[in-house]
Amino acid sequence: MRLIQTLVPDGKHDTVVDILETEDIDYAMTSESSRSGFSDIVYIPTDADEVEDIIDKLRDVGVERDGYMVVSDVETIISEQFEEKHSESAANGEDMRISRDELRTKAQNLSRSTPNYLALTLISAIVATAGLIEDSAAVVVGSMVIAPLIGPAMASCVGTVIYDDDLFWDGIRSQAVGIGFAVVCATLFALSVRFTIAPELELLLIQQIAERAHPGLLALAIALGAGAAGAIALTSGTDEALVGVMIAVALMPPAASVGLGIAYVNAPLAFGAGVLVLVNLLSINVAGILTIWIKEYKPSHWYDSKRARRATAERLIAFGLAVVVLTSFLAMSSFDARDNNAFENEVERITESATASEVDLEFRYEPDLVSQTPRQVTVHVYGDDAPAAATVRESIHEQTGVDIEVRVITEQADIA
Repeated sequence: MRLIQTLVPDGKHDTVVDILETEDIDYAMTSESSRSGFSDIVYIPTDADEVEDIIDKLRDVGVERDGYMVVSDVETIISEQFEEKHSESAANGEDMRISRDELRTKAQNLSRSTPNYLALTLISAIVATAGLIEDSAAVVVGSMVIAPLIGPAMASCVGTVIYDDDLFWDGIRSQAVGIGFAVVCATLFALSVRFTIAPELELLLIQQIAERAHPGLLALAIALGAGAAGAIALTSGTDEALVGVMIAVALMPPAASVGLGIAYVNAPLAFGAGVLVLVNLLSINVAGILTIWIKEYKPSHWYDSKRARRATAERLIAFGLAVVVLTSFLAMSSFDARDNNAFENEVERITESATASEVDLEFRYEPDLVSQTPRQVTVHVYGDDAPAAATVRESIHEQTGVDIEVRVITEQADIA
């Protein structure tokens, strides 16, 4: 619920009253005695999704130009008449939707690169990097809660749809600053770990890190969902903090992975995670712009609407093309993962047919920038009839066309 407080300029009293009564809008009015060019103060209690329509009607008669309007959040309104009206709107299934001006103000407040924004980004990057090194999903999730990345992304989306270029570029700059700062902080922290605690750390043996070195197409769905959810939370006036965690999921761990790749001079990790960061960042913007556009927000002046539609289309096309190009790397990783999974199943079948004993396989891959090539398979045989490594290697080469190093290890256990 919202309360609109409007100062009515001298000479506008009858016009404002006519509009409010014609539209059947509940209001209260008092005389303004400060002698500052205003005749009255109007108080209008209303639902959040009705604010924009009321403000536009008052704007059309010059209240905004000669006076000003204040919109404030209201905890509760004690009125049977208002409750009946509110219940009727809810029964009709009307969605909550804040006004355009309130949306712009929220986006502006969220987009600023303040010292707190940088401080929280610093802490989040360090926690995410530590969580990745420790292979701790809980710590990585904790870093997402800290990350303040939802604001800049939503600011660029709102600025696009309502044609506020200053807001759009503020959001873009804040996103660039936030992600760049996160990568720098993660790199410096990872360097300190490398030179003090873990100089020979095998990053790609850590699952939390390895999955971001060669991300698949499902990462695109996560980013699109995060952008849409963030836009819905912002436009409905609900708390966007929890949805911000979803956006941080798509951005902070990959950014920390880039820092780890740089610090440990691991090109496949730095490249793969870097592509993931860019894909996710662009996808969040695409989904956010589309969601806010579907919510039918538009500029306050009719002559800006055409330019807003053009800017929205141009930015969607530019972001979309960039996503398509970068997604090709994700597609290659997904297809490569599918082929490797099929290869592992085939090798398992070959080794099981070569012995009656129980076997367990371990695969080792040689990563490059966009794929992983199988280099070695270790066959653990729990029994006495272990096949020769040369025989298994030849069978694998004949049936799969892949020449891979094979190690056969016989393991026996005596359990009493």
